[in-house]
Amino acid sequence: MEQNISDIVRARRTTRVIRVGDVAIGGDYPIVVQSMTNTDTRDIPGTVAQIHRLQEVGCEIIRVAVPDTASAQAISEIKKSISIPIIADIHFDWRLAVVSIEAGADCIRINPGNIGGWRNLARVVEKVKEYGVSMRVGVNAGSLEKDIRKKFGGPIPQALVESALRNIGLVVDMGCESIKISIKSSDVLNTVDAYRQLSRETDFPLHLGVTEAGGLIPGTVKSSVALAVLIMDGIGDTMRVSLTRDPVEEVRVAYEILRALKIRQRGPEIISCPTCGRCEIDLFSLASEVERRAQRIPYPLKLAVMGCIVNGPGEAREADIGLAGGKGVGLIFKGDRLLKKVPEQELLETFWAEVERLVEIERQKVEDK
Repeated sequence: MEQNISDIVRARRTTRVIRVGDVAIGGDYPIVVQSMTNTDTRDIPGTVAQIHRLQEVGCEIIRVAVPDTASAQAISEIKKSISIPIIADIHFDWRLAVVSIEAGADCIRINPGNIGGWRNLARVVEKVKEYGVSMRVGVNAGSLEKDIRKKFGGPIPQALVESALRNIGLVVDMGCESIKISIKSSDVLNTVDAYRQLSRETDFPLHLGVTEAGGLIPGTVKSSVALAVLIMDGIGDTMRVSLTRDPVEEVRVAYEILRALKIRQRGPEIISCPTCGRCEIDLFSLASEVERRAQRIPYPLKLAVMGCIVNGPGEAREADIGLAGGKGVGLIFKGDRLLKKVPEQELLETFWAEVERLVEIERQKVEDK
């Protein structure tokens, strides 16, 4: 008997609820999708423009690099022009965390292993408590404390977990519990093992990710494997897919992972065939353009872009709007109803006009609620 994916995914483990700005993380709240800008944070217009693009495709929290004081101070101006919470990414210099919080950061991300000792950590924690913001304690395989690396002989999962628990303990002892934790490696199996171990040791919410995952294809594969396995285990409260790519692609991949697991539905699901010798239209270009245009649609529609008569009409009929290609022509379907047959050169615009009509209907439904 075929088993539904939603039956395979285990119930989310119970975690504490914290807030990053107005976004709740943990508990029964949805898994939150994050990304990070790759602009120079001091370039306020450029950073804001990129965040707006990320907001359009569903990014719910954004992180910015803070390598110097000017970057930290820029957070104040950036916040005025965006509508999602902002996290300051801090390494090495505790004073940058303080300036970032004073500038309005909703959360700071620190790696206690490179912040310069517990005294500097204490200064950061005091500012976190004073402003009522949250903190992400991020442990990476590449920056473990020297004593832990020596003890375990390298960044194995147990070493990552010990580092995380040690640093969480320090922060909690200092009176701060608005914490989420990440524990990342570029190795998929080490990442999975580390998060599994950590989830048994703490009830703080966990931020999932595979660090330095690579470009679009290897990064997507590594992140999808690791994050899907963990989410199916009921582990994970927020996530970032790390890609050497435009961060918009990170958000798209994250939502596709959640969609495939039937955890969250955002934006259109696009069904398209891989093509074969039967395909007699330029399906590659057609599917690529449909994907590009669909990025900014927030509604969970199903669109089918099929290349030939074998599975094309059947798949197209199962979609909200679908097309099936023939020899220089295409059939456009709305559900199981054939709407029209059009020449290939008119296929994209005719198809997209039907999509836009459906989007307007969905938009009106939302407004009427």
